[in-house]
Amino acid sequence: MSNIAVLNNVDHKELRIITSRSAVYGDDVNCAITFPAEFRNLQANYPIVFGQEPETGQFVPLALFGFTRGQNLFLKDDGWDANYIPLVVERQPFLIGVPQVSDAVDGSRGPVIHVDMDSPRISHDDGERVFLAHGGISEYLDHVNSVLKTINDGLIVGEAFAKVLQEQGLLEPFSLDVELNDGSQNRMAGYHTINEQKLAGMSGDELASLHQHGYLMAIYMVIASMSNLRALIDRQNALLEQ
Repeated sequence: MSNIAVLNNVDHKELRIITSRSAVYGDDVNCAITFPAEFRNLQANYPIVFGQEPETGQFVPLALFGFTRGQNLFLKDDGWDANYIPLVVERQPFLIGVPQVSDAVDGSRGPVIHVDMDSPRISHDDGERVFLAHGGISEYLDHVNSVLKTINDGLIVGEAFAKVLQEQGLLEPFSLDVELNDGSQNRMAGYHTINEQKLAGMSGDELASLHQHGYLMAIYMVIASMSNLRALIDRQNALLEQ
């Protein structure tokens, strides 16, 4: 359940946000939506795969944290074990939305920051202050605003990127059979990745078009990121040994 409210410095003047990383705060997820603008940072840590929305058939790029639902192999007792946290994870419990007329603070119907007041990150005693004592925006909230704008702009590009990949036949389903150190057999399926054979067979003009749209570099980042599947398996094996 969520209790979404338009953020304002009157109702939320004492609001603080806990920024620690833990399953207690909702970080026990096995993937997060991403977009090409952060692929360069992601590919050093996580496999980037594509999930398909069952209702629309559209593909969505995802950063993968684990093999099963609710499994985040990057969560440790002392926080998130990676040098980059995907922005869709970092932005919690904030999101961008268009308020209802009755909720609009200043009558504007443009995108504004919302906050999930039921999030376990919400606090009035611990964490980062959202507003300053006199009502001004804190440095933390200024950062959140930048993150949300990057996400909002990035998701628009990501949707177009995935659509082009689908139209060009550059996505293919893949499965991964994994034998862990305890002898258990596991299969990961349901995701798509770049069809490298199709990519290699594209004409110069087709590749140039992808490059002009900024997609070619993103494609190679996705391909490079798949080497992180081995690292995920190592993390799973390390967990079994604890």
